[in-house]
Amino acid sequence: MAELMENEVVRAFSTYAVIVVVKMLLMGPMTGYYRFTRGSFSNEEDVARKSAEEKKKLLKTHPDVERVRRCHHNDLENIIPFVIVGLIYALTGPELSVALLHFRIFAGARIFHTIAYIGALPQPSRALSWVLGMLVTFSMAYRVLNTVLFL
Repeated sequence: MAELMENEVVRAFSTYAVIVVVKMLLMGPMTGYYRFTRGSFSNEEDVARKSAEEKKKLLKTHPDVERVRRCHHNDLENIIPFVIVGLIYALTGPELSVALLHFRIFAGARIFHTIAYIGALPQPSRALSWVLGMLVTFSMAYRVLNTVLFL
């Protein structure tokens, strides 16, 4: 493992993979923050100590909470494939400059996607950042298949 971490591309991948995974992990606490500040809970046990009238007010959806949840869900759909494909890609021995371009574009696109989603920026800002991230993952997948295709 120590030898693998001497590879600059693997180290670069590790750096950017951790950045986007931490960004994704922060979406959980952000959802909790929005639930508490918007008074929107989804589980009965979350409001167990409240009166029946308060429970009715608190057990509801809120557009801001749902927006954060959808953003988190989108992260799960995009960051997990990036981590899997990106690791295999890093092991195919790409040029460091090309690999860094892939990793940096993906990380920037996902961070901007979150800002656009949570901030409700006008489209096509969110869509373009999503497409950019997907293109990076597909580009890496193409390199992997082109390098190691074994049928």
